[in-house]
Order: sequence, then C-alpha cells, then structure tokens
Amino acid sequence: MGRKMEWAGRANHMGGIPRKLVFMAVGAFAKAVATLLNTTSVHNADTLIRLVQSRPPGVPLLTVSNHMSTLDDPVMWGFKGFPSSDAKLARWVLAAEDICFKNALLSYFFRIGKCIPITRGAGIYQEHMNEALDRLSDGAWLHTFPEGKVSQEDGPIRRLKWGTASLIVRAPVTPIVLPIVHHGFEEVMPEKFLGGRRPPFPLCNKNINIIVGEPIEFNLPKMRQTAISTSRNLSLSTAGWHSASPNGNGMDEGAQRRLYATVSEQIQTVMESLRSFSRSFLKSKV
Repeated sequence: MGRKMEWAGRANHMGGIPRKLVFMAVGAFAKAVATLLNTTSVHNADTLIRLVQSRPPGVPLLTVSNHMSTLDDPVMWGFKGFPSSDAKLARWVLAAEDICFKNALLSYFFRIGKCIPITRGAGIYQEHMNEALDRLSDGAWLHTFPEGKVSQEDGPIRRLKWGTASLIVRAPVTPIVLPIVHHGFEEVMPEKFLGGRRPPFPLCNKNINIIVGEPIEFNLPKMRQTAISTSRNLSLSTAGWHSASPNGNGMDEGAQRRLYATVSEQIQTVMESLRSFSRSFLKSKV
C-alpha cells in the first residue's frame, strides 16, 4: 500500500488554506477542553514554547510523552500561552493508522492536521517512518508516543518501542529531544466509561497536569561505538531485520539493535524520573 494521501499533508496543498482552517478549529477545541472545560497546569511551559517558536534554524524538535488517552494530542497543546492554532509551528505526530486513517474522510482530515500514519507491528523501517524522518530532516517538530499505545494505569513508564530511537539515530541533524509527562487525560477521556466505551465527548471539571522536562543529551558517536563493541558478544535473532543499516554507517543488525535499545532506555529513564518528579510536584500543590 502506498502512502495514504501524503499529498494532503503538504504545506502547499490548496495554498495551505485547509491546513490553516483545521488548525484553527482543532486549536480552538484544544483550548476549550484544556482551559475552559477543565483546569490545566503546566510546569516548565516556557522551555516547550521557546523550542517550538525559536530553536536554531534547521534543527528538528522531537517531543516524547506518555500516552494516557486518545485526546492527549491535540489537547495537551491547548494550554494557555501555547500557539495551538498556528499551522506553521504545529507539530507533526505519528498516528495509529487503524484509528485515524480508517476511511478516506478521516485520512484527509488527519493528513491536513499533520499526522503521519503508522502501522502497528510493521516495524521501524516501514514506509511512513521514512516520512517522519523526512520531516525531521526538514527541521520540523515531531511528536511521538514511544510507549506505542494508550495506557490509563498509574504505573511506571513502560518499555519504549524502538521507532522513536531509530528516528533520533537516523536523522541527518540530531533532533532536540524534549520529554513530557502528563496526568489527567485518563479522566477527561476514560477508555471505559459507558458500557466499557469512551464517552462521546470530553468530560469536564478535571485537572490536567503537564510536566515538561529539559532536552535529553545523547552522545551518539560514543553510543554507536559501544553498540558495535557489545553487539559482537550478543547472539540476537535478526529475522526481518535489515541486512544493512539504512543510513549506511556500517553497523550490523546486532549493533543497530543495541544502539536503538540504549537510546530507548535513556529516554525511558528520563521519562520515569520526570514521572516521579511530577508525583511529588503534584503532592506539593495539594
């Protein structure tokens, strides 16, 4: 299957008017849910806003967060002071193909909304991951949910999928990686509400808390060398794995796996620290 409606996601599609209209509407919806219907507080919001609006030219931004509900994106960008209706500044986001791209109408809407379809289980080198890599190559902002699926349990950050790590490693310019942890969306859009289903509309009078961390530093040259040296001692199955690295750095399958695992573990560790901080931060507010 080819890329679903990639043409609709281009900035020059119909002069950019559909994209502007969608972000005006979705931005207004996000603001209403986050600030009018519910109460949203954001820690370290200035760092996120600064990186979205004025990071160095050509340097991509990759934000990563936990995934508490189907409303996380776009509502997490609806807090006061964030340019949620600015189509040019808006994030690209990896979106589940089986949910957001079920038919032509949904596909068109989400494509205009800068969503990239990802097929669960299709691997980190699937066609649309290359599209995400293209956006990073353009210096754009990309958001991912590296846990890979919604979880409304109040537990530790789960083991991360390797897709996000592969984008960081393969990007021509290493992106600024900014971790975000949030709470409250599981109450605004609970997975099991009426008859075990989600409510038809977002619930009101809930507290949303968003904790923005600091950019994660990766020493990729050193991590690559470590991965190459340690992979020689590992016996890993390579079924379905690329026989050569897509970015031509000469790493074999074992080294690639080791590198992606190491990057993922570093992100998971930072996110879990942020989650622990958020719990103590929220307790201090009570």
